[in-house]
Amino acid sequence: MKKHSSLPATIALLLAACARAQTPADAIALQQQGKLDEAVQAWQAVTRKNPRDAAAFASLGVLLSRQERYSDAASAYSKALAIDPKLPGVQLNLGLAEFKQGHFGAAIRPFQKALAAEPKNLQARTLLGISYYGEKQFSDAAKHLAIAALADPGNIELHHRLAQSCLWAKQYSCALQEFRQILERDPDSATAHMLTGQALDGLAKTPEAITEFQTAARVSPKEPNVHFGLGYLYWKSRRYDEAQQEFETELSLDPNNAQALAHLGDIEMKKNNLERALQLLQRSIELKKDIRIAYVDVGTILARQKKYADAASALQHAVALDPDEPETHYQLGHVYQAMNNTDEAKKEYARVRELHKKSVDEDLAHKMSDAPPLPSPLPR
Repeated sequence: MKKHSSLPATIALLLAACARAQTPADAIALQQQGKLDEAVQAWQAVTRKNPRDAAAFASLGVLLSRQERYSDAASAYSKALAIDPKLPGVQLNLGLAEFKQGHFGAAIRPFQKALAAEPKNLQARTLLGISYYGEKQFSDAAKHLAIAALADPGNIELHHRLAQSCLWAKQYSCALQEFRQILERDPDSATAHMLTGQALDGLAKTPEAITEFQTAARVSPKEPNVHFGLGYLYWKSRRYDEAQQEFETELSLDPNNAQALAHLGDIEMKKNNLERALQLLQRSIELKKDIRIAYVDVGTILARQKKYADAASALQHAVALDPDEPETHYQLGHVYQAMNNTDEAKKEYARVRELHKKSVDEDLAHKMSDAPPLPSPLPR
C-alpha cells in the first residue's frame, strides 16, 4: 500500500519557500510579485532571525496594514519604534493602524510625534485633528483642523468636521463662519442650516437661529431633530404654542425623542395640565436618564401635589446632573421647608446665594445630541 505524505504537497512547498525566504531581499521579492501572504511570512521569518531589525518590523507592519490586519500591524510598528524611535514614517503608520480600528485615543500620540518630526505634514495634522475629535477633545481638534482646512479649502468634509469641532468647543464664531461657507456651496443642506442655527443659538442670536431651523424644516421636513431644534428655540423664546406644535411634530416622526417629550411636558406643566405633564416627563426619564429639566419639573409637580419625599428625590437627581443651577437648589430648599427640614432648606438657600447668575438654557447643540457622530475610519 502506497504511503501518503503527512502534509499536503502544497503546504510542504509553501513551508519550503518560507524556509528559503530568510532575507529582506527575499521578502521584498515576494512582495513585488504580489504574494502578500508569503511576503508576510517571510518578514516574520526575518524578524525572528534578527529581532533587533526595526526596518523589518516596519515592513511587516506595512504588509499587515495592506491586508487590513490593523491590530497586528500596530504591534509590528510598535516593535519597530521600540528598537528605533526615529525610524521615518513609522509613527504616522502606527497612528493610521490605530485610527482605522477606531482607536482614536491611541492614535493621538503617534500622530503628535509624526507632526513634531514633520510640521508641514498635512496628513498627520488632519488625522491628529480628527483623532482629537473622536476623543471629544474639541478645542484641540479645532486647532489642528483649522490649519488643515486653510491648506485645503476645497475639502468640504474637512471644513464640516472643523465646523462641528468649533461648535462643540463652543467656539461659535468659528463654527458660524464654517457653516456659512458650507451653505454657500450647498444652500439646500438641511443639516448645514441646523448646525448654523446651533452656532447662532450659541452666540445668543435666537431669532436668526430660528430662521435657520425654519429653513431646514422647509427643505427637509422629516430630518431627525429639526422640529425639536425649532421647538426648543421657540420654547426658550417663550413662544410656547409654536414650540408645542414643533415638539408634537417631532414626536410624530420619532415617538422616543426624550428631549421633545421633556420639553413638551414642561409646556403642559406651564399650562397647569399636571397629569399630562407628568406622563410625558416620566416617559422622557425612562428613555434618557440625564435630562435635568425633566427631573426639575417632576419635582415641581410632585411638590404641588404635596408628595414631598418623591419631589425631593427628583430634585436631588436634578442637582446631581447640574450642581451649579441655582433654580433647582431653590426648588429643593422650598420642598425641604415644606417637609419641616429647616437645616437642609437653609443649606439649599445658602447655595443659591453662593451661585452666580446662570442661564437656565443649555446650548442647543448639547440638547440635540450628547456628542457629534464619531469620525469614520479612513477608506481601506
